[in-house]
Amino acid sequence: MRKNTYLHDNNDVNLILKGFTSVLIGIYMIIGVYLIQTILTGFLIDDNPLGMLSAEIIELFCIGILFLVFLGTSVALIFGGRRIAKKFQYRLWNSKTKKTAFHYLLLVAMLFFTLMILMNAGMINALTPTFLILYALFLFRLKNKDRKQLVLLSGLAFLLAICCFFIPSYWAFTLYILGFGHMVYGVIIR
Repeated sequence: MRKNTYLHDNNDVNLILKGFTSVLIGIYMIIGVYLIQTILTGFLIDDNPLGMLSAEIIELFCIGILFLVFLGTSVALIFGGRRIAKKFQYRLWNSKTKKTAFHYLLLVAMLFFTLMILMNAGMINALTPTFLILYALFLFRLKNKDRKQLVLLSGLAFLLAICCFFIPSYWAFTLYILGFGHMVYGVIIR
């Protein structure tokens, strides 16, 4: 069994939202929004096979897609951090990275819990603005002196939340814009 004696600890968070990782998150977000929009549109059309399914099954499909997007973004963050840690011969899971991963999981659980409460209360038009506001706060929480550029992405999410609050039918477009914003952020900030 080989020991990792050549790896040394660093004081930085190794799970970084920039570069290719951010591009992948944007792509996953766009694909997830497209699939949910297609399912919901198909459910409302009479001749579409999805129109014959119950609302509960459509709801489960949408929750499953959201779970897959969360899983894809988590894997992208871990593999992106692993690539950076391997490049500089750092340990991936230092104390700051563990703390950030715990905060990430806690905030995602709170986000899903809040969205499920809104959905069960029948406040469907509030789902996307609430998600965007909580996502903006989440990105702002991840910001530190080395990652000041996250404020731009956080500000974009907040502005899109305001837009979606006033025009609820633009929910998909605001999420597409956020996905493209992630992609642009990943290309510009490397």
